[in-house]
Amino acid sequence: ILSRLTDDRGPAVAGTVLKRGQNKQLAAFPFLLTWLLGYSKFSTIRSLSRILHLGAVSSGLSMMTTAPKPKLVAFDLDGTIWSPDMYMLWGGGSPFKFVNNEELRDCSGAKVKLLGISGEILDTIATDWQDTKVAWVSCTDEPTWADECMKKFKTPMGIPLVERVDEQCIYKANKQTHFRELQKRTGIAFEDMIFFDNERGNIISVEQIGVCSIYCPNGMTRKIWESGIKTWSSTK
Repeated sequence: ILSRLTDDRGPAVAGTVLKRGQNKQLAAFPFLLTWLLGYSKFSTIRSLSRILHLGAVSSGLSMMTTAPKPKLVAFDLDGTIWSPDMYMLWGGGSPFKFVNNEELRDCSGAKVKLLGISGEILDTIATDWQDTKVAWVSCTDEPTWADECMKKFKTPMGIPLVERVDEQCIYKANKQTHFRELQKRTGIAFEDMIFFDNERGNIISVEQIGVCSIYCPNGMTRKIWESGIKTWSSTK
């Protein structure tokens, strides 16, 4: 349509042509211009909407920009950070083969996978929550296998899990014992900690000493992480 409203001789000549009788094209021009501007606005709005949506998704883990954050975030390992539990690999186990950032294979070929957004959470804490420490609190049956998995699993930023953790309490005991040890090591009060575990008994036990404890039966999903942080924040 635009080609009919223009002329090879330039804008001035094209204007002259319109004045000489192309009244239909001239009448159509304002409508065409309005349509183009409307489409442009729609496209811009649609693009902005898309950008805002993506921004909201990507910033989901960076919530609480100005709100207080836990000084220590503790995670169980088996069934919380990865699956299956280490004891379920008996008959196989170490050495573990790297498949990708979120998957390993034991010597029998059994899969071990990171759960939910475990790696993404660890990256977020390391990059956006600089004053927050991370701890493993685990009673895994195979600590040496767990240690190997921590070294071989990687976050989305390509960092081994072991390099995203500040404290490790991995031994058989009531998990209140683990947290009392963490409190002594770090000087962080129980009320400034949050704990994620897939076993209800551990949640009930650790809650009794004043640690905000979040039950995560399916591991560290985005929903569990975000609701857990909101729960901790609501106590402040």
